[in-house]
Amino acid sequence: MSTQQTPSTPSPSTAERPTRITVLAGVNALEGVALAVGGIYLLIMGLLGKLESTQQAETVGITLVALGAIPLIAARGLLLLRSWSRGPALITQIMALPVAWTLLRSQGALIPTGIVLAVVAVTGLVLVLNPATTQDLGIRRGPRTTPDA
Repeated sequence: MSTQQTPSTPSPSTAERPTRITVLAGVNALEGVALAVGGIYLLIMGLLGKLESTQQAETVGITLVALGAIPLIAARGLLLLRSWSRGPALITQIMALPVAWTLLRSQGALIPTGIVLAVVAVTGLVLVLNPATTQDLGIRRGPRTTPDA
């Protein structure tokens, strides 16, 4: 048994992180996992020869896995309150909107998927563009002058 005890209080970054940042990180993580899982699925199906164009499936699968890394990295940065994470989070939400639109204009089971993706993307956009989010991440607007200068 170890003589060291784990602290019972949460770390300062967890205690001070606003809920909107945590939700935004969750939205980005959800999108990143969805992209990665879709990519892995296409890779496996392409390797097994279960799809019509195996080479295309493998290429798209690798691309989706790589694209899934962007929102996952952004989610990690948001959880750590890093200012650089706002850019990839914003780009992820903007890229999700045309995908949602395409799914909404399709048929069958893709329409509910498009609805869910649209709701998630709009939620992410509202959270990432919130001025309080910008302030919480330590991003300053305008010229960096001090009143004394």
